[in-house]
This record gives sequence, C-alpha cells and structure tokens, in this order.
Amino acid sequence: MIYTMMQACKETDMTYQGLKFYCNEGLVPNVKRDKINRRIFDEHDIAWIKSLSCLKNCGMSLQEIKEYTELCLEGESTIPQRKIILERKRAQLEESIAALTASIDYIDKKQEFYDEVLEGKREYFSNLIPCSCEQ
Repeated sequence: MIYTMMQACKETDMTYQGLKFYCNEGLVPNVKRDKINRRIFDEHDIAWIKSLSCLKNCGMSLQEIKEYTELCLEGESTIPQRKIILERKRAQLEESIAALTASIDYIDKKQEFYDEVLEGKREYFSNLIPCSCEQ
C-alpha cells in the first residue's frame, strides 16, 4: 500500500510538521515522490516512522536518532553498535521508572497520612510548621 503524507501521519500518529521535519532531517531515508513531487510512503516507511516515534519517546535526542538511523542504513554489521545504544537507553529508562515509582510511593504515603489525619486516626504534623511543644 502507498500512503500520502496525511495518510502516513494518521497511520503513525505523527503531526504533518513532525513527519515533514523527520523527512527533511534525513531520518526517513529513501523517501519516494509521486508524479507531482509529493512524498509518498510504503509499509516499510510506515514501520520505520513508528520506530522513530518510539526512539523519540525513549528520550533519544535528534542527534542520537540520526546516529542510530545511519547505523541501520549501514546494515547488519552495525547490529552490535545498535544493541549498545539501545541497552544504554533501556538502562536510562529503568532509572526513570525507578524515580517515578519512588515518587508514586511518596504520594501514596502522603495520601495515607492525610486520610488518617482526616479520619482522626493520627495527629497532624508538618515539617514546615514548627511544633509548639518544642519550646
């Protein structure tokens, strides 16, 4: 199947401007054109554009995505280098998940504390308000 720019945007959940930017930056290599010079995309292009979105969502910078794309274009021989890039990005994502989990745990504990205070099960205190009992 062949996709127009707008169809490709819909298929990949990307904005027109975003896809145009990726094309102009060389991140969608070998873009084909129709008779009136409009970009057209095939199934391989659509799959790659979805991969680009994933790489962006993983926190890769534009430069990192360009480097990864160049390695992909070089073929199978660069798989070890690509694996290293992805392993590093995965480790960073794991660290982010751990930090987010710690933040969620903090919120859950605060909510539990507030619930207990509101239910009269616990006396309220705040680290921001000095206790009058410490005089």
